[in-house]
Amino acid sequence: MVAIVTPMKDGAIDEKALEALVEFHLENGTSAIVPCGTTGESATLSHDEHRRVIELTVKVVDGKIPVIAGTGSNSTEEAIALTQHAKTAGATAALLITPYYNKPTQEGLYRHFKAIAEGVDLPQILYNIPGRTGVNMLPETVARLLEHENVVGMKEGSGSIQQMGHLIHLCGDRLCVISGDDVLTLPLMALGGKGVISVTANIAPSDMAEMTAAALSGDFTEARRINEKLYPLHQVLFLETNPIPVKAALALMGRCSDEVRLPLCGLSDAYLTRLRTTLSDYGLLST
Repeated sequence: MVAIVTPMKDGAIDEKALEALVEFHLENGTSAIVPCGTTGESATLSHDEHRRVIELTVKVVDGKIPVIAGTGSNSTEEAIALTQHAKTAGATAALLITPYYNKPTQEGLYRHFKAIAEGVDLPQILYNIPGRTGVNMLPETVARLLEHENVVGMKEGSGSIQQMGHLIHLCGDRLCVISGDDVLTLPLMALGGKGVISVTANIAPSDMAEMTAAALSGDFTEARRINEKLYPLHQVLFLETNPIPVKAALALMGRCSDEVRLPLCGLSDAYLTRLRTTLSDYGLLST
């Protein structure tokens, strides 16, 4: 599944480029499109832009694969409103990041996600990424939320394989555990995870799709082979804050502008050569 970028041009959403990117994924084996996540710069999209990106993605996908709309917020009321819009727009499910900045307790996290699950009848994937939010949602808190049938998955970006393993141990088949970190996808799938919401899939969707398919089928020899091939991409796409490098990569590939919205800024010149070399070695740049 791709955590798709939001292409921008002259400060506005580049709808033509977004449509082309979605088509690129439909043609290259991506299992689901995830708009308006961290990689989609949701933090600096206006509410109107946020809604438009989801609506346009749903329209272009046209039911061919799921659309998992990013609808999280550090305001429970706002998260409910965004999730309701995603449902109305035709999204398949919602991705809900843990509240950021206000640092709720585990009880506060439980009540936040319970309110959203009760407020909108739509499958919901929780998203834990403490490096971005300042709060770590513990496996025991996630397990409590499984009392509600709308809570179906967890995107785990804690960086802790031990925590991911404990989550799978507590929740079993009731919860679909998904990697939030490309480089940890294969280890997580070996523990029983089901895939990844990927940054790298923005530029190498076919290989990411083949790697996860191999792992799901139990062919870990093939999955390791593809993962080793992908590893240099995983590295360069996090040279600076996501999505700065992946947008720079897409620009080098001619798929969209490298424009990001302040307070993010373009990739440092010091890293651009390394990025270009890695993409060229991988075969992603036309000669």
